Amino acid sequence: MDAFKTFISLLALVNPLGAIPFFISFTATNTRHERQHIVRVASFTVAVVIAFTTLLGQQVINFFGISVNSFQVGGGLIMLLMAISMINAQPGGTKTTPEETIEGELKENIAVVPLAIPLLTGPGTISTVIIYSSDKAGGWLQMVNLIGSGIAIAVLVFIALSAAGPISRVLGRTGINVATRLMGLMLAALGVELIVDGLKALIPALGH
Repeated sequence: MDAFKTFISLLALVNPLGAIPFFISFTATNTRHERQHIVRVASFTVAVVIAFTTLLGQQVINFFGISVNSFQVGGGLIMLLMAISMINAQPGGTKTTPEETIEGELKENIAVVPLAIPLLTGPGTISTVIIYSSDKAGGWLQMVNLIGSGIAIAVLVFIALSAAGPISRVLGRTGINVATRLMGLMLAALGVELIVDGLKALIPALGH
């Protein structure tokens, strides 16, 4: 898996622009200083989750006795479901539930939960990182690519949420929805690719 595809996959899953309306709603009653603190903590958490999953995700699926190929098919299905929701300009059900959204609006500090987890780095992101980190051909370089992508995406999350107000005013809900749909299209293609690759490995006859 090349570094660019890794980065694009994770960026589409995290989707910082799509999180802006939620961030604005969650922090409507917070002061500017509190919002800046929330942005810093959420961005840092995104990088930590991706790095932690990169380093230990493989051990977790090994512990449960799950094959990488089976996990790849499952992860691809999650990506595909999220992509369908994004194409419809809706938050994926694998990210946040209505209850979590309401709880986020009521919590004093929403930086880690539900903003960073599961809104930004939900099951789709975590499963994709595990799949990519298990790529034996990539070796340690793939690990570096994943952690580097996580840091770069965390920076983009920081920029997007820090400028949430101006971005929301310039793009509007329609602009954000268009960007989300484009991310969804890319994510759908990547999800199908993961499913096909996983099925080929599980059922060798499909590769012929």
